[in-house]
Formats: sequence, structure tokens, C-alpha cells
Amino acid sequence: MAVRSLGEFLDALESRGDLVRVRSPVSRDLEITEITRRTIGRDGPALLFENVTGASMPVAMNVLGSTRRITQALGVDNLDAMAQRIAQLTRLKPPAGIVGALRDIPGTLQTLELVRSLGPKRVSRAPCQEVQRPTVDLDQLPILRCWPGDGGRTITFPVVVTQDPETGESHTGIYRLQQYGPDTLGFHAQIHRVGRNNLRKWAAKGVRMPVAAAIGMDPVTLLSGLAPVPEGISNFVFASFLRGEPLELVGCKTIDLEVPAQSEIVLEGYVDPAESRLEGPFGDHTGYYSAAEPFPVFHVTCITHRAKPVYLSTVTGKPPTEDAVLGKAVERIFLPVVRLVLPEIVDMNLPTEGLFINLGIVSIRKSYPGHARKVMHALWGLGQMMFTRYLVIVDADVDVHDLHEVLYRVALQADPEADFERVHGPVDQLSISNPVPNFGAKVGIDATRKGPADGFPRAWPDEIRMDAEVIRTVDALFAQDAALKGRASGAPP
Repeated sequence: MAVRSLGEFLDALESRGDLVRVRSPVSRDLEITEITRRTIGRDGPALLFENVTGASMPVAMNVLGSTRRITQALGVDNLDAMAQRIAQLTRLKPPAGIVGALRDIPGTLQTLELVRSLGPKRVSRAPCQEVQRPTVDLDQLPILRCWPGDGGRTITFPVVVTQDPETGESHTGIYRLQQYGPDTLGFHAQIHRVGRNNLRKWAAKGVRMPVAAAIGMDPVTLLSGLAPVPEGISNFVFASFLRGEPLELVGCKTIDLEVPAQSEIVLEGYVDPAESRLEGPFGDHTGYYSAAEPFPVFHVTCITHRAKPVYLSTVTGKPPTEDAVLGKAVERIFLPVVRLVLPEIVDMNLPTEGLFINLGIVSIRKSYPGHARKVMHALWGLGQMMFTRYLVIVDADVDVHDLHEVLYRVALQADPEADFERVHGPVDQLSISNPVPNFGAKVGIDATRKGPADGFPRAWPDEIRMDAEVIRTVDALFAQDAALKGRASGAPP
């Protein structure tokens, strides 16, 4: 059973020695960032700052900044175990949806358990509404200024809830919210995101879009808020699935949206589609400051919170950072979702060095000429994979996580004339190398082996491989000979 709240998770981390309470006075301007940055660089514990200057509530940092804490939050020994659970959902065949997914899961008891876990539970009273502030004053929250050149203090880890006015379906996303004043925030929903698309639909109706931002919640719901869930499944349903129990939702006090009931803090309000304001600059995951650009404005009309809330935040910047760890976890967990569309994919690596969306390495079971290019274009059309600037395709027997092996294959097996696929399309709004914002070039590299079917004009050479019988003989020799055993180990490639 999943922990119900951020507080429960912090207690669990502390019991395992994976949380440090910082009782020395620290400033929310830059100092918390620097302490957190150094801690993450050492794969250190979660941090709870209990004495933040001028703040009435503690600040939690680096809560999901390590794989061990993410697996603890998910209740699994490793991320592959959670990927196997998610693979159950990828059995659905549109338009069967959830019902089809349930039919595909063998065993009545297993099906009933999944049904029970999929439906969020509505409650009338919730911890996140124990206190309703009489007036809205964002200065009473310990909102951080993370980097010296930031345009202002910014809420960096909110789960922002919007709704599609046509379908009524709610959506969650992690969108930063820069503070402008006591009741206004920048709504940094980029043009490619669902939250921004929902805003366009509200604009078409000439109506303000209701928005809620939940700050601090159980880690599984938080992960679900940033997850690329299968289409047609809400983030809240998906959170219930990952948790193994229904997620409790409560209606907001002043707007027609629901938020996780166990949240620490909830901001309610609206975005006027006709209003925008300069947002940024902001120290982003690229390691550079994102440019100041016009973004919509989130007017906060109500603040509710727990009686003793904890403010959850994070820091973005050049890896190692918490969002880099989270991005890697999402890659591993959601590989089955990618395989749903492209079953020929064996494995995928979005290296931290490539900031995830800039570089992708994919191994495939190659079956026909042009197969690598088919996978490239399919991935560029799949959710946020459309932002991948460099996409490398290798054969099924290549370990995509061994960058030495990948570079060896690219340098040796990819011909710049024949095997580079250059295309143009959407790129991430935070990308800095494309001359035109949001649009630019992308390159696919076919580093698979080639043969006559690929139009390769000459015979592909055989790779050097040691005789299998010799390997077995030498394995036995290494096991028996003390001198060899002490000097070397393992088998030749």
C-alpha cells in the first residue's frame, strides 16, 4: 500500500536514514538551492529545511532525487518491476480502453483488484483544506529563488490541474509558476503541453480557464503528474493504479476542479486567455537561463493548506539534479508505453548527458529495409519524443546504456551520406540551439548493420568473435587457476 501523503513519505525516509533535518537558519533565496545541489551531487538524502528565514513552514527538497527513493515510493525493488505493472495497461487495444485492458488481464481476482485501484475516491473533507486563508498572500509561502539571474521567486514543483472544456477530462502537469505579486503567478505551460492546449479551448469559448496548483503530495501521485500516461487514461486514474489503492480527490473551494485530498497546499484561481506577461528568465534543466517570454497569468483567488503544511520544491539546472533522476525513472518505467506503439523496440536510453529530450538511443529488432527510419519517424510523432534532436538507432544486440558500445557502432556502422535522416519539426520551447523558437532540425542516425536488402553494395564483414568452446575452456581455467583468478576476471566480449 502506498503512503498517503508527503509527510508519511518523509517519515518513512527518516526511519531509513535517508532524510536530514536542517535546523540551521537558511535563506530561500539561493542558499537552499546550493545546499540541495551539493547534496544531490553526492547522491545524498532528502532534505527538510526547518528554519527557513521569514517562513512559517518547512521546505522539503531532493525528495525524489535518487532512484532508491523513487523505488521506495513505488513499493518495488527496481524500476523494471514497475514497468512490468504498467505493461498490463499497454495491453489495451483502442478503442477498447480500460475495459479492454481489464479483459486482457487473466484471473478474476486480479481483474477485480485492478478495477478497485483504478477509480479515484471522492471525499468531502480533506487535509489540504484544513485551513483556508482569509486573504491571498503568496509571500506567506516559502517560494524559492533558485539562481542569481532568475526573474523572480518560482514555485518549481506544483501539480497543476486544468480541464478540457469539451470533454470535461482533467489533466495534470508540472508547470513552473513564477511569482509576480501577492496573488499572481506566471503560468509556464509551454505551447506543446496539454495545459496550454486546454487554455486554447477555453479561449475559443471566450471564458477564463479554472486552474488549481497542488503543492506537496504523496510521491506516487507526484510522479503520475509528470508521467506520459497512455492516452485516454487520466493522471489521477493512473496514480490510483500505481498506488494500488484509490487516490482521494476533493473538490476545490472556489472552482470546479478536483485536487488530491492529501496535498499540503492548494492554490485555486484562473487564467484569462487574453492576458499575458513576461515570465523568466529562469535557470533551467539545460544549464542555461531560459529567455524571458510572454506567458499567461495565473490569478490566485484562494489558498488552502494543512494545519501544519510542508512546502515541497525542487531545483532545475545542469545535471545532476532531481529532475534528471526523475526523467531517467520515467524513461525506464514507461518503456512499455513506447513498445505499445513500436513493439520492435528492444530498449531505449535517453542519457542524462543529452538532457533526455535532446538525445535518444534505441535498439530495434530490424526486419526490413528502412526499418530504422520507420522507427525514427514514429518516435518523432510520439508525445514529447517529438522534441528529440538526435535519435540513434542500433541493432537489438547493442546495449543502449553502454555509451562506449553505442559510439563504436555509430562511428563504424553509420555512413554520413546514406544513414543520416535530417528532418524539421517542433523542438522544445527551452531548446537554445535552434535559431527559430519551437521549430528546428532533427537528425536520425541509422547505426544498424546493413545488407543487400538495404541497398548496401558490398558484403558486410563478420564481427570478430571468439569460439564458444574456447570461452568455456578459459572460463574453467580462470575459475581454477589462482594466479589468473587474482589478476583478471570475466569473459572476453
